[in-house]
Amino acid sequence: MQNIYQVKLDNLFEGPMDLLVHLIKKNEVDIYDIPIALITRQYLEYLEWMKMMNIDFAGEFLVMAATLTQIKSRMLLPTHGNEDEEEDPRMEITRPLIEYIRMKTAAEELAKRNLLGDKTFTRVAARADSLKDTEPELAQVGLFELIDAFQKILKKTTGSHVVDMTTEPLSVKERMNQLIEILEEKGSLTFEKLFGQSPDKMEIIVTFLALLELMKMNLVRAVQSMPTGIIRVFYV
Repeated sequence: MQNIYQVKLDNLFEGPMDLLVHLIKKNEVDIYDIPIALITRQYLEYLEWMKMMNIDFAGEFLVMAATLTQIKSRMLLPTHGNEDEEEDPRMEITRPLIEYIRMKTAAEELAKRNLLGDKTFTRVAARADSLKDTEPELAQVGLFELIDAFQKILKKTTGSHVVDMTTEPLSVKERMNQLIEILEEKGSLTFEKLFGQSPDKMEIIVTFLALLELMKMNLVRAVQSMPTGIIRVFYV
């Protein structure tokens, strides 16, 4: 029996702040009025799901989980009649979130350009650019958007809902090689087509873990069409 494959998230995609931003956008809530109970529950569900998939994440995710749980507990405590003077406990997470979004936005703008000198930049060409004439509104896809898309595919499969992670008919490394061959030939595929026709749950899981590894190695890139929501994966 083969060992369970483990994907490490060190330097891969995003961290706990990105998960919070994802949940806020997904639930379409005001960052200044975060429904802390809902966001905390969903945050913990993502962590439990990643554990089930044997995705190893950094300790910062657990620290954030503890912070959210603490804020949730403070929100449940009765006030002492001076609500105007007491600071909203949610500001403990709102302030760093706002600052993080500002920093990430600035970093993403710089990442779109190559530094050629102190003040000279040029645009980076990428294979995904081939879609820009027909799909003008493309967004880079991160880990949590991929998880959402993957869960939808997994829910469509028939059979037992129990995932046996102790068996692996097709290894992740083998699937990585297969995906590279397919993407080299076709250039790109929609996220759903990566999983083939009528795959079983283990094949779906192995394909997803293989995709994460390829993205970690910067061999493939995933983008999403904002008008349609379709995710497409490109060979870089």
